Amino acid sequence: MTHRIKTAPLTAEAFAPYGDLMEASGTPDKMINQGKCGRFHDKASLDFSDGRAGISIFKGKKETLPLPLQLVERHPLGSQAFVPMSADPFLVVVARDEGGVPKDPKAFLTAPGQAINFHKGTWHGVLTPLSEPGLFAVIDRIGDGANLEEHWFKEEFIIEE
Repeated sequence: MTHRIKTAPLTAEAFAPYGDLMEASGTPDKMINQGKCGRFHDKASLDFSDGRAGISIFKGKKETLPLPLQLVERHPLGSQAFVPMSADPFLVVVARDEGGVPKDPKAFLTAPGQAINFHKGTWHGVLTPLSEPGLFAVIDRIGDGANLEEHWFKEEFIIEE
């Protein structure tokens, strides 16, 4: 049986069980730089069991919808933030954990200017840019130990708009 997953717009409320939505919306917390810059302060909680925070650059291949969902992963030792380096939307896939197994995957489409931070241990899809160049700054844990678990689905999921 094929399960179809409809995408939804990414909102802070819908994403809260899985992580933090980072965006510059509403009134800035503080004006800085001689009043020329609004600071939206402390938008995500980095959480590492050990190691240190590192910033890497990822370049992902452009994907199109509909798209099969075959694999999700999680990082048990640290959170992972994805900050697009362009104003293009990208696909965010998450799933709840049930006894170490991902269940009920959900798919979100970001709006321009949105970035995300997955909580430590959250099942999520792989980086999925929907346009070129697919460049992201990724802030995550750098350190020793196994910080990647993958789950390949036996059932078929198709993500569509």
